[in-house]
Amino acid sequence: MKNKIKITFLGTGTSQGVPVIGCNCEVCRSSDKKNKRLRSSVLIETKDARFSIDAGPDFRYQMLRQNVMDIDGIVITHRHKDHIAGLDDVRAFNWLRKKDMNIYASKEDQKAIMQEFSYAFGDNLYPGVPKFKLNDIDEKAFKINNTTIVPLKALHQKMEVRGFRIGDFAYITDTHYIPPSTLAQISDCKIVVLSAVRREPHPSHYSLSEATKMLEFIRPERGIITHISHLMGLHDDVSKELPDFIELAWDGLTLEGSI
Repeated sequence: MKNKIKITFLGTGTSQGVPVIGCNCEVCRSSDKKNKRLRSSVLIETKDARFSIDAGPDFRYQMLRQNVMDIDGIVITHRHKDHIAGLDDVRAFNWLRKKDMNIYASKEDQKAIMQEFSYAFGDNLYPGVPKFKLNDIDEKAFKINNTTIVPLKALHQKMEVRGFRIGDFAYITDTHYIPPSTLAQISDCKIVVLSAVRREPHPSHYSLSEATKMLEFIRPERGIITHISHLMGLHDDVSKELPDFIELAWDGLTLEGSI
């Protein structure tokens, strides 16, 4: 019997979140919780591991909202601020659990983290800085405890980003191009999450129609769309347009896969 994996969407919004500061569009004014989106991140829980994919500016609130008392690490898709800005808040875990936080990131993303949080690296650190243990990831599978994670290459305009596969679940955000080699790696996944920021074309993200076509090509049992901006439209309206096996994610959505 396969072990279970629980996936919780901590955030499903773009870099600005939804509602957007100062915006009075119908999405930003909506009272529907499914139209209120923190910056994109997911919490993964398996039999022996709990970790997040990305830690954006809303990381602290996301941990509090889900009542997360400890995590084994943070896996980074790429170095943009809406995916790493919350790393400072691992200080609470450092203090409570008396351990450094494992950060799994590419060498290029590690450089950006060390620059962004320069006060956490080097000699003569002042008390209370976040404590990170940086772990290299490339194309090879790696483990958090006994849970295997497979990096998935994709492009975010010219930046190489990484999605991740855990069991029959794949998560790829902030991309406008997924190479054939990655498509082969996820061809048998039952749950595939892709990003789509809006309906109109975008230079570094899938549009709604592009993400839908890609999910129709992969054809998982469930296709999920995340990293959604206020320009996409109201959750319920967009949902009516999607194929039966595709849905818009929303903050707090929980899925179950297997390993």
